[in-house]
Amino acid sequence: MPTAFPPTGSAEAELRSLVDDYRTRCLWFLRDDLYPETPQEALRVLEQIERHGDREAFVRAGRIRRWLSQTSSAPSAAS
Repeated sequence: MPTAFPPTGSAEAELRSLVDDYRTRCLWFLRDDLYPETPQEALRVLEQIERHGDREAFVRAGRIRRWLSQTSSAPSAAS
């Protein structure tokens, strides 16, 4: 079962904003109401935006990608 995307306010809001801003150009094949719900989905969406967006999209996606790598490499509570 996929892990739910962690709701951390600004990072999640930034991802949603990026998806909204680049949906038509980079994510036209996705449903209009679809937002990434897992880190894996977020990484796939970020890859599409980095690949097909402009420089600003690439920079914004990179910031979110760094945030995702920090949270995914943090020690888990079960360890």
